[in-house]
Amino acid sequence: MGQVVQSAGKAGTAVQSAAVDNGPQQYLTFTLGGEMFAVAILNVKEIIEFGSVTEIPMTPAFIRGVINLRGAVVPVIDLSCRFGGKSTEVARRTCIVIIELVEGDLKHDIGIMVDAVSEVLEISPAEIEPPPSFGAKIRTDFISGMGKVNGKFVIILSINKVLSVEEIAILSQMGETGSTESV
Repeated sequence: MGQVVQSAGKAGTAVQSAAVDNGPQQYLTFTLGGEMFAVAILNVKEIIEFGSVTEIPMTPAFIRGVINLRGAVVPVIDLSCRFGGKSTEVARRTCIVIIELVEGDLKHDIGIMVDAVSEVLEISPAEIEPPPSFGAKIRTDFISGMGKVNGKFVIILSINKVLSVEEIAILSQMGETGSTESV
């Protein structure tokens, strides 16, 4: 399976997603503002303790700053803020989950700030409901599904939408031009 994942082109992607769709998929679960969220484990590169984040001036509030991860500059997104809530208060269990996004031939590492990492769960496709059309506290396009785990729902994030590099770049530019005009 490792060869299929690394093979380039659409055929490799189709084989990979077909293999994933047949059985349960693994998700990393975490809490954010009292809610339980999940991301596909295939997107998770590592989990690190929240440390010093270098703030970048004139960026949207949901971009907490950047960290140095073994010599690489990695942006850190405050998910609570990205979802339209207030900034995450740093506590003892606050972590940064390093997510690897693949867009075409490019790979981006982005850190997401979460209240606490919970566990890795297997959720079968039969236990995943479609995202709600309304009533969620976050944008519905950010949700890929609602996983049923022990009688409760876990919000499965569509991480490519939440961390869309293009959308974040647009919002950053709007923040730079809009920040002085709105004062």
